[in-house]
Amino acid sequence: MKKILVVETNKTQYGYYPEATGLWLGETTEFVEIVQNAGFSVDYVSPKGGFVPIDPRSFKYATPDDLKMYREQSFQDRALANTISPNEIDPRDYQAIYYTGGHGVMWDFPYNEKLHQISLQIYQNDGFLTSVCHGISGLLYIKDEQGQYLIRHKHITGFTNAEEQLSGKKKYVPFLNEEVAKLHGAIFSKQRAYSEYALVDGQFITGQNPFSAAAVGKLLVKKLQ
Repeated sequence: MKKILVVETNKTQYGYYPEATGLWLGETTEFVEIVQNAGFSVDYVSPKGGFVPIDPRSFKYATPDDLKMYREQSFQDRALANTISPNEIDPRDYQAIYYTGGHGVMWDFPYNEKLHQISLQIYQNDGFLTSVCHGISGLLYIKDEQGQYLIRHKHITGFTNAEEQLSGKKKYVPFLNEEVAKLHGAIFSKQRAYSEYALVDGQFITGQNPFSAAAVGKLLVKKLQ
C-alpha cells in the first residue's frame, strides 16, 4: 500500500527574531489521525531531516487527542526526533504529500528544490498535493516542466493576510502566503478568519488555518478511497 508523506519544519525561530516557533502540533496530529484511521500509513520528512521543533503556542490549542499522539513514543521518534531527509525519499512510494504549518515553514519550505521535485513527481504520478495553513508556502513556488507555477489557475487556500495580522506575526514573516499565491496565478479562496475551511481543486487539497487540518485529511481520504 502506498503512503502519505507528511512534511514538517526544522526552523526554531522567526528568521533573525529570537522568538520560538516550529511545527504547529495539531496540524500534524489531527491530519495523521484521520488518514491513519482510514487505513493509510505516513512517513515524516523535513527539509534537513532529523529534529522538528514544536511551536510552544500550539500546545495552548492542543486537544486531548493531539496530546495523546504527541506522547506516543513512535510519534516522538518518527515525527519529531528522527524525520527523514528529502534525499532518502522515493516519490513513487507516496499517493500524497502533506505540508504542515507553523510559522517556521515560511523559511524552509518555499525554496527547497528537493521537496519541489518530490512534490512534482507525486503530482505527475496522479498523487495529491495537500497543505494546511502556512504549509501552503511549500506549494507556492513549485514549477512544472514548462517553468509555470503549478498553482497557476488552481483554487487554493492557506493562512490569510487577515489571519497573519491577527496572529501578531505579520512583521516577522518574509512574505504573505495569500499575496504570493495570487502573484503566482492561483485563485485564492478564504472564509472567516480562523474558521475551518478546506477545498479541493483537482490534485490540490488545501486548508486555510490550524483548525482545518482534519478537514484536509477527510477530503484526501475521500479522494484516495
